[in-house]
Amino acid sequence: MSRDIASGRGEPGSVSFRWLGTAGRRIDVDDRTVLFDPYLSRFPTGLFDGAFDPRTPLQSRPETVDAHIGRPELVLVSHSHWDHLADVPRIARTTGARVVGTETTYHLLVSLGVDAGQISVVKGGEVLDVDGIVVEVVPSLHSRNKKCSYFAPGTLNAPPATVPSTVADLPEGDILAFRVTAGASGPSAFLMGASDFSERAVRDLRPDLAMIAVPSSTATHQYVPRLLRALGHPGVVVPVHWDNFEVPLGGAPVRDPAMDLDAFLAEVGKASPAARVVVPDYRTVYDSAMRPTSR
Repeated sequence: MSRDIASGRGEPGSVSFRWLGTAGRRIDVDDRTVLFDPYLSRFPTGLFDGAFDPRTPLQSRPETVDAHIGRPELVLVSHSHWDHLADVPRIARTTGARVVGTETTYHLLVSLGVDAGQISVVKGGEVLDVDGIVVEVVPSLHSRNKKCSYFAPGTLNAPPATVPSTVADLPEGDILAFRVTAGASGPSAFLMGASDFSERAVRDLRPDLAMIAVPSSTATHQYVPRLLRALGHPGVVVPVHWDNFEVPLGGAPVRDPAMDLDAFLAEVGKASPAARVVVPDYRTVYDSAMRPTSR
């Protein structure tokens, strides 16, 4: 299923976007599909009930996953926490899609049965031409809670001692963001999987669309205005990672009570008053300007 890099396709005819919940995105460029952080199984861990259990077994629900992913040829992974990686092994094994991620993501996926030859390890700074879809890899940072820390930090530079079986077995493993451009003339979309960033790394990326993770705390100084300024004030801003990702992906999104979406939207309006803000839902397909096309 994977295509060779730079095999010379022409400009795309159509581009569409779908929100897969959490940080997940599906980008369709004509008949080609790119996934970003596709976590669809949304199994309960107790996180939203105040009883989080890090020993929760990893799961992947085939019927749910297969209903939303199409036939992807490329899967971009920001980091290796379960709410970003848990469904990637199944997607890679069943579709043959190429996975782009960190060394930690590589070791975890191989231990979970993914062919090592399907995985492209990146660090940030790479600009990949995948048959006309240009993927710029951007080094990034993980969100911080009120104590300026986060769950399961750490990286792997060798295979894990045992096959990962619980959510605690998936360390963060460093963070990536991506700018994906469909053809030489765009549109371009900035994708992030956590609500922090390296200001120098994103400076002047100037994407047409920015899918921005909503923060759960104010630990990152001036998160919204610094990010939007560094990105060059994108014309369209789409908040993501603000939903309760243990509610099945079916009806309207249920807000994560730790995320103040309204305050985020107000900050975007103040920092980038000319930007059009699109609060997505799961059922809508959006065109290249993030205007709804269908449900």
